[in-house]
Amino acid sequence: MQIKLHKITVRELTAGYQDNNENGVRAYGGRLDVRPPYQREFVYKEKQRDAVIDTLTQGFPLNVMYWAVRDDGTFEIIDGQQRTISICQYVNGDFAFTVEHDSLPRYFHNLQPDEQEQILKYELQVYICSGTDSEKLKWFKTINIAGEELTDQELRNAVYAGSWVSDAKRYFSKNGCPAARIGSDYLTGSAIRQDYLETAISWISAGNIEGYMANHQHDASAAPLWQFFQAVITWIETSFRPNRERKKIMKGVDWGMPYKQFKDEVFDCQKIDEEVNRLILDDDVSKKTGIYPYILTRKEKYLSIRACTDAQKLAAYERQGGICAECGEHFELSQMEADHITPWHEGGKTISENCQMLCRECNRRKSGR
Repeated sequence: MQIKLHKITVRELTAGYQDNNENGVRAYGGRLDVRPPYQREFVYKEKQRDAVIDTLTQGFPLNVMYWAVRDDGTFEIIDGQQRTISICQYVNGDFAFTVEHDSLPRYFHNLQPDEQEQILKYELQVYICSGTDSEKLKWFKTINIAGEELTDQELRNAVYAGSWVSDAKRYFSKNGCPAARIGSDYLTGSAIRQDYLETAISWISAGNIEGYMANHQHDASAAPLWQFFQAVITWIETSFRPNRERKKIMKGVDWGMPYKQFKDEVFDCQKIDEEVNRLILDDDVSKKTGIYPYILTRKEKYLSIRACTDAQKLAAYERQGGICAECGEHFELSQMEADHITPWHEGGKTISENCQMLCRECNRRKSGR
């Protein structure tokens, strides 16, 4: 890979700036692709964005940027997208910046001509590199972006960059994207940090995200993923008819598995809601977000039933004289485990009177029944 340092003025960088949403962001007279498929959406907060403009107005050095040369002679940003968009948006008049000496927010067109010229003449240091796609991608992952650590899904987008990722991001990777409009009540994280896309792929692939992306990398359309996602959300809404309070415990659930397994079943919404209410009020249910998966599968692991406290374990051990309640052998406390005498699903509570100590072998055997 060859790397050369160039000095490019803000005037040159911002010439021909266009933000066409899904169709990309261009600058540098249309020759610079500011948002290649593997890049994240704009994520700078206002304070970070203003810091970039403040650096320009005071003439301080800005961190170097990295571009890559494409086969057609145009360029793509490897590192510096956030700074580039901040600069272009300000010069384009998209936001106002508070000038230090008078504390008044001003758009670029509000500045005096000499102040504008100072910004436009500012020289950016850009390393322009040429090499293979794999070399550029490896460099991108090594450099990262302006100190912002990449998420796992952002790295996957880089590894499997192509037509499929570009299309999938239309549905899942922007603030106010279609996925957010219909499914934000059930999703955690951020669309622009690729959490929604990661979740959708995980649902459809049963967690095999890399495998799914590898198989579909060069597909022209991500419509099957979007259609699956819509089907899951529709199933949740029509099967359980959740209100605002119920949606709080449905957020972040891995809905892909239950959808595939139970999508053809008809549920009694009133009966389910009554059980949900009972489980919400049950202090032994430590993980409320596991309530719906439990109701569907009857697997207690989703609820993380509250365990006996150390005090309860010690009291039961002393009460039993160190004798295992199953096999009748004596063990040290460290060799024993707590067990509900009456199981939780039969109404047993996590209280001292319902706690007994079993040796590890007996407890494992009982748990496997």
